[in-house]
Amino acid sequence: MTTSTATSSSEHRRRWWESATPSGSGELVPSPAGPVDELGTPPPLHGAGPLLQTLRLGRDEGRVLFEGTRLHGDVFRVNTLLEKRPLTITSHPDHVKSLFTAGPALAPSTAGQSQLRPIVGESVLTATGERHRRQRKLLMPPFHGKAIARYREQILDATTREIDSWQPGSRIRLADSAQQVTLDVIMSGVFGIDYRSSESEQLLRRRLRQMLALSVSSLARISELVSMRSSEPMGVQKWGLAHLDRAMLAVIAERRAAHVPGERHDILSLLLDARDDEGAGLTDGELRNELLTLVLAGHETTANSIGWAFERLVRHPESYGRLRDAARAEDDGGYVDATIHEAMRVRPVIPMLGRRVMSHWRFGDWVVPERSRVLIGVLSLHHREDLYADPFRFDPDRFVGVKPGSTTWVPFGGGDRRCLGATLAMEEMRILTGEIARRTDLSAIDAAPERPVHRNVTMIPGQGGAVEIGSVMP
Repeated sequence: MTTSTATSSSEHRRRWWESATPSGSGELVPSPAGPVDELGTPPPLHGAGPLLQTLRLGRDEGRVLFEGTRLHGDVFRVNTLLEKRPLTITSHPDHVKSLFTAGPALAPSTAGQSQLRPIVGESVLTATGERHRRQRKLLMPPFHGKAIARYREQILDATTREIDSWQPGSRIRLADSAQQVTLDVIMSGVFGIDYRSSESEQLLRRRLRQMLALSVSSLARISELVSMRSSEPMGVQKWGLAHLDRAMLAVIAERRAAHVPGERHDILSLLLDARDDEGAGLTDGELRNELLTLVLAGHETTANSIGWAFERLVRHPESYGRLRDAARAEDDGGYVDATIHEAMRVRPVIPMLGRRVMSHWRFGDWVVPERSRVLIGVLSLHHREDLYADPFRFDPDRFVGVKPGSTTWVPFGGGDRRCLGATLAMEEMRILTGEIARRTDLSAIDAAPERPVHRNVTMIPGQGGAVEIGSVMP
């Protein structure tokens, strides 16, 4: 049978995010995975009844992942209120590879069941099959390398403005500060909106700010529950989106009327030029869905990755000191990227990914029946002792000169569902992390690690990456 990869430390079982070092590191044992013709023995069932397991997953996915792995090995099942049959959870890289390479016909994403579906409609995030392939192809040009290069100055300008506003001796939540930067980048890079923009564009900016502020409120959680089993927004969510949609559709109409191909380089303008294989462009509704997806997917996830990175750094002085030295040197030696990769390994903002297997599927010694929902435990995959020595230790050195593996480091997902904006997100994090390290000296407010908090499909720092500012340099 497959063996456990988690530490036996009782401290880890209780509070996995606290510092502890598991003993040794093992050698990865290959595990066969993929579609099979016949049913076999199902994975072991973990935990209590559906209601309790649903609540536990909503409150602390990490505890369920590490506890299940410790007790059962790489693969186990849980009963929840999300599905009639148990969910299968796996964290072996061979199993991940089988799902990422199978293609949408055999292992489609379950993103269509996302809590964002009522908000963004059928976009590249929530669509499946041929529609997803079409939408992804249409959206790829704005995220090519040359396009990303155009956004670098906008990211640096927004980062500079934010850091200039910091005062020595004050306390800030870095995730909130990073959100200001990512919002500015979204406004300029995605919509092409700045201080010179029209009245309708400024209204859209205000509506987006209002929606993003509302999305983190307790009212939003209630609205999500109301809309959970619906593909359409309901209640307060429906009311808020109606105001946003009027502003967004007005800007889209205004841009269409004045559009000159190739004249502007923001993502909205580039998408107006996009054509599929039949020569058809995106409708106003499709543009609305894709642009709103970019706002929601790119705003909070990138900002919380920055919050997590510095939450780890200020509690690891040696790594933080090395980062500051690297950022202030002419050549950082790859340490900034290594720090980002390590932070996203130990604290992935998306801790689980979902697929639905359309055939009976082998995962090592076990077989799950066709049409089962399978979750990839990103968090537990990233903490395997047979992949990463001392996996609970924050150590950017492990990624210096090392490219993360496509099935062992998956904060952006993988296969045909890998995050379309991953290159832009990395550029934002690279500039933000480097500039914060170069220009400031920060310290932890509390020596204890911040508790992970789960919101929607994300895992965010409980205090937002709270730090005290020691100094700010020009």
